[in-house]
Amino acid sequence: MKAYRTHTCGELTLKNSGENVLLSGWINKKRDHGNLLFVDLRDNYGVTQCVVDNKNNLFKKIEKIPLETVVQFEGQVVKRDLDTINKELNSGEIEIKIKNFQILGETKELPLPVFTDQEYSEEIRLKYRFLDLRRNKIHKNINLRSKVISYIRKEMENFGFLEYQTPILTSSSPEGARDFLVPSRLNPGKFYALPQAPQQFKQLIMVSGFDKYFQIAPCFRDEDARADRSPGEFYQLDIEMSFVNQEDIFDVVERLLNKVFKKFSKKRIQNVTFPRITFFDSMLKYGTDKPDLRNPLVICDLTRIFTRDDVQFEIFKKLVNQGSIVRAIITKKTSNKPRSFFDNLDKWSKDEGYNGLAYFTFEKENGKFSGKGPVGKFFSSDACQEIMKISNAEIGDSIFFACGKKKEVEKLLSSTRDKLAKYLDLIDENLFAFCWIVDYPMYEIDENNGKFKFSHNPFSMPQGDLSKLNLNKPLDIKAFQYDIVCNGIELSSGAIRNHIPDLMYKLFAVVGYDKKSIEDKFRGMINALNYGAPPHGGIAPGIDRIVMLLANEKNIREVTMFPLNQNAQDLMMNAPSHVEDSQLKELNINILKKK
Repeated sequence: MKAYRTHTCGELTLKNSGENVLLSGWINKKRDHGNLLFVDLRDNYGVTQCVVDNKNNLFKKIEKIPLETVVQFEGQVVKRDLDTINKELNSGEIEIKIKNFQILGETKELPLPVFTDQEYSEEIRLKYRFLDLRRNKIHKNINLRSKVISYIRKEMENFGFLEYQTPILTSSSPEGARDFLVPSRLNPGKFYALPQAPQQFKQLIMVSGFDKYFQIAPCFRDEDARADRSPGEFYQLDIEMSFVNQEDIFDVVERLLNKVFKKFSKKRIQNVTFPRITFFDSMLKYGTDKPDLRNPLVICDLTRIFTRDDVQFEIFKKLVNQGSIVRAIITKKTSNKPRSFFDNLDKWSKDEGYNGLAYFTFEKENGKFSGKGPVGKFFSSDACQEIMKISNAEIGDSIFFACGKKKEVEKLLSSTRDKLAKYLDLIDENLFAFCWIVDYPMYEIDENNGKFKFSHNPFSMPQGDLSKLNLNKPLDIKAFQYDIVCNGIELSSGAIRNHIPDLMYKLFAVVGYDKKSIEDKFRGMINALNYGAPPHGGIAPGIDRIVMLLANEKNIREVTMFPLNQNAQDLMMNAPSHVEDSQLKELNINILKKK
């Protein structure tokens, strides 16, 4: 017989009736019915109800054992009474009649309860993460994560990919987020960087003649935390392929994600072939390049309406003459909403730091169109009709306007679109809505210094005839760059790579890099591309975000085994921490105190 258990706590059923068994696990709950004591024993696989009656000399001893003590129960499997069957448990038709027990691991007083999934403060949960992870919901999430990763690995192999590991210690990159730096003991004054992504290495793998690469890759970025982004580290499904175009990448990723999301969730997938939306259209229609397509609301541009003589809304007209834009959202059949619905939305926008939202509802009386609301009187019947034509609005619909600089208006109406969807209950929570965002601009203007910078991945291939590429108009250049988005969450960015060294020098020159600085910063990459590089491309969907969607969680922390807190601290292991002076001396590092 095995020393600690003959079965797990999720394994026993009626077919085991009459058997003598050993179970080991944590005491999840106890229920004292006076003459009977019920103990729910929990392990990684499930819960089994164990019972002892008050005539048994073990009753008093077991009654005193604290919750979360690790125990072993020896007993007989018996059938439960019909009225006590628990259909939510695999073992719900049986219970264990306790004959003997021993304590395997004692516990101190608990800082948080384990048998419930009630909310607790982040500080307590992360300081005692090993207890938090015992709780049912998060325990299931972490097991789900493991199963998803295992399934992805098998499917990638079925698609003909091989997994290769790339270095963790590498060189610092001038692009992207802040690096985590690692001092070199053997090379005083020099530093490694932890990889923000295996970007250059996976391209070098293609140059090395390996055709299809993937890796469940750890990535490290010194970024601030968000609900969908862990500070410090995260994992991604890193993919790279040789001799492919954009469509080849899309085919692999769509097939994979359809399989993963169908296997691990009962939710529907809106479109098996994911819609392709250009970056320009996405920013116009949704105000963001991460649109939630479950939300039917669409933004339209109404700037030219405010150049009409029969529109007397002077505040907006003045701003439009100064270069501002006007965009709007239509909400269907909302004329019956109370005034508070409109006023609260306007107040919310002002509380968010914006100038507010103008609004009215479309009406028609005696053949004339008009607007009911604070600013409706400023629009003639013809103007209202023109707005309705542009925005596909109907009588009884309402319109919300925003006016200002392009980025400000996009940000406000993107948030307004989300807010309205919640107010009007427009989101189908049982749906996964994927899309591709394509045709990103190669460059954008840096708002801090007015200079050109790469808008996405600097190693991307520009679109069009490369012999006719006009580098004098960088903002007109589009790249073979793409993002995949699901329910408003960006899962990944990817690109077809630039494998032509001479072209790379020219593209980097636009953002201020001379040939020497490129060769210093990207020595390995540039050198390799000069020795016969195949056309190649890739993508890297975030594992954490995929699991977050599948687990129906709003925060990435709920699907991460040992996450850092908002300040990038590990409260359980007390990291980051001070180190001994002797360690610093060995690394040739001095810590300067702030004055």
